[in-house]
Amino acid sequence: MNPLARRRLLIGAGLLGAALLVWLLGPVLAPFFVAALLAYIANPLVERLGRLLPRSWATVLVFVVLSVFGLLALLFAIPALQRQAVSLLQQLPRFLDWLEQTAVPWLHHTLDLPPGTLSMAAARGWLQEHWAQAGSFAAQGLGRLVSSGLGLIGLLVNAVAVPVVTFYLLRDWPQLLAQIDALLPARWRPAVRAFAAEADRVLGGFLHGQLLVMLAQGTFYAVALTVVGLDQGLLIGFTAGLVTFVPYLGGVIGLTLALIAGLIQFQDVWHLVAIGGVFAAGQMLESLVLTPLLVGDRLGLHPVAVIFAVMAGGQLFGFFGVLLALPVSAVLAVLVRRALDRYRQSAWYRQEPPC
Repeated sequence: MNPLARRRLLIGAGLLGAALLVWLLGPVLAPFFVAALLAYIANPLVERLGRLLPRSWATVLVFVVLSVFGLLALLFAIPALQRQAVSLLQQLPRFLDWLEQTAVPWLHHTLDLPPGTLSMAAARGWLQEHWAQAGSFAAQGLGRLVSSGLGLIGLLVNAVAVPVVTFYLLRDWPQLLAQIDALLPARWRPAVRAFAAEADRVLGGFLHGQLLVMLAQGTFYAVALTVVGLDQGLLIGFTAGLVTFVPYLGGVIGLTLALIAGLIQFQDVWHLVAIGGVFAAGQMLESLVLTPLLVGDRLGLHPVAVIFAVMAGGQLFGFFGVLLALPVSAVLAVLVRRALDRYRQSAWYRQEPPC
């Protein structure tokens, strides 16, 4: 085997081994990936402040401000979301009464069903049985988490590791990039730097734009559903906004949850029509205004590819994989586009067929 082939084989084996190691260490590496993503998002703010302050002081200021805003958001949001969830549960008995006294008789009359086809007594028994089981499972799971020192320690370590690693990455970001650049072979540096610059432009523009879209969509849905009168408008609206990073999925999940909550609360058609109108307007706002204005086509991926990337990330790395799926896909999309450009410029692609 000649030296060039041996070197390529070693490089390929090294990349395959690195990919296998990342896959095996997925649960351990996930908090570090999240910290790197958070540091990347906050780095432009630190760089702007770094023109006026030393980098360390700029990092501390940005980190403290973002942490305070995050804690305040949690302190205000968690009690409100808890109240809305409790309110939904308290409305279930009234909803079951409406089903038994209004909906089931109407279905029997309209569809000419035999008497006893839809038994609300059986439905109540099934709901109570499974509701008790769900509460028992949740209590058992929480008890096992508390009693298992290893699981509780792992949860606490992840909760502490993400902000700590984020801070140090944010503070040392320029030095880390310089060290990586110094390790590159001299003949690779121009190509790698060009790829990194394009990936940074695509990824940075997409992430910052998508965060603004998610915030705007969540705010719109929460306010509009609250105006309609839905008690769980805040909870469902911001849930739909958070899932907006997957095309159409946020609207589908939010509409489904809102219709169920609206049926339980109102038990009439007009409120359900109003809820459907809210999500139709939200999808038009996202498609025609927010996404073209704030994100554009920076990611360059088909919606089906985006959905596949999110599902694959969740399968491999769980919740953190879902969060990281689109940023990783954005970098891979740049890599694939550059590889296709090299392929189209190659002699093998341009070779004419024999006459």
